[in-house]
Formats: sequence, structure tokens, C-alpha cells
Amino acid sequence: MQKDDPIWDIIVEEARQASIEEPVLADFFKASVLDQPNLDEALSFNLARQLYGPAVPAAQIAEVILQALRADASIGRSIRLDIEAAFERDAACDRHLTPILYYKGFQALQLQRVSHWLWQQGREVLALFLQNQISETFAVDIHPGAKLGSGIMIDHATGLVIGETAVVGDNVSILHSVTLGGSGCQGGNRHPKIGNGVMISAGAKILGNISIGEGVKVGAGSLVLDPVPAHVTVAGVPAKIVGTPREDSPALEMDQRLDAGPEKL
Repeated sequence: MQKDDPIWDIIVEEARQASIEEPVLADFFKASVLDQPNLDEALSFNLARQLYGPAVPAAQIAEVILQALRADASIGRSIRLDIEAAFERDAACDRHLTPILYYKGFQALQLQRVSHWLWQQGREVLALFLQNQISETFAVDIHPGAKLGSGIMIDHATGLVIGETAVVGDNVSILHSVTLGGSGCQGGNRHPKIGNGVMISAGAKILGNISIGEGVKVGAGSLVLDPVPAHVTVAGVPAKIVGTPREDSPALEMDQRLDAGPEKL
């Protein structure tokens, strides 16, 4: 937990305003945010409420989430950068509060951060249980072994699959129905490595232990089977280089066009 937490201050004020705007949801905002002492507690409460069932009570899930947040401060830093990423890159996100309460991509991502911490602690049974619950609840399947950076935005999220040995860098944007998968039935290091600032558009499939360089734009519906150098646009089945992104970090702009900027042609 951070003592000075500007993101949390903004979220609390947004929840107060939302309670006034929509009195029907006043109790919801009170329980979810206004009665919580800090962002860590609020997030654990809301995530646990999404996942609880007859097998494991919500209070136990919340406690596991808090264990991870208290043990590894980098998770909390990543959460705050992920909130900012959603607010800045998703045109539909007009409040910092929104990802925490409503965006399943953000929620699944934070729960994967917890399951990854469990995986690293050797608590693989509980990590895999969480993975299954995340998949059942959000239709998002991210293996607890996957290493995910900060400032990640997962838009819509339905159908997202990320394999065990995948690595995703910082400030990456991923849309729905994306697969970062393996190729073949061999074990070991078998999943993609995604560089910083990459945008992976809807329905793209990136398969095998290949590197996707920094600042790459992957077009919607593409099938990527070979390594991709930095700062190019790839599209097609199989994917080929079709241009150069207009921006150094396509993930930040979310421009889905494939044409190159005139200054870079």
C-alpha cells in the first residue's frame, strides 16, 4: 500500500460523485470504494467478489490477494500504471474508477499478477485454481507462469489466451481474441516475447518462442509465426511487414490503421 496515493484519491472522489449521479448504486459504490481504506483493500474486495463460489469464500480469496500485494510492492505499482493505461488509451474509459469495477480485462490482469506471485512462491496448486476461476469468470486464460509488464491495457479481453512462458513488456495494448501461444507439443520455453509499446489488434495470433520487437503494430486477425523486428507493422496470414507505425509506441495511440506515416516512408 502506498501512503501517498493520488490514484486512490481520484478514485474515491469519482465514487462519491457517481453515488450522487446514480443513487440506485450508492450502496454499491459505498461497499466497493468508499468503505475501503485504500486501493489495495478495494481491489481485493472487488476481485474476490467476482471470483468467490462454494469452493472458496470471498474473504479467503481477498486475503490471498492482499498477501501478494503486501509481499510484492511491484504489483501495486503495476496496478496503478494499468489503471492509467486504461484511462488514457480506452476512449470509453472516462473515470479511473471504471477499470476496477467494470473492466474484465483489467480485473483478469490483476488476478493474474496475484497468481503469478503464487506461482513464484511455489504455490502452484492455488495459482492454477485462480487461473481456472479467472477463465471461467472472465473468458480470459492467462497462465500464472506468464510474465507481464506494467502499463498494460487489455481492451474487451474476451477470448484472450497467454501461455506459460510468454513475456509481455511494458506499455503494451492487447485487444480481444488474441492468442500468445505455443507451437508444437514440446515443453520448455515455447511462447512469444512481446517488446515494450507493442499493440496487438483484435484476433491476432502470435505463436511460438519468437520475439516481437519494441513498437510493433500487429494488425487485426494476423497470424505471426516468425520474429518481428522493432517498429514495423505486420499483418496478414501469415503475417508480413506491411509498413511502419506512425508512432514509436503504437500501444499508446491505439491507431488500428496499417498505413505508414509519411515521414517514415
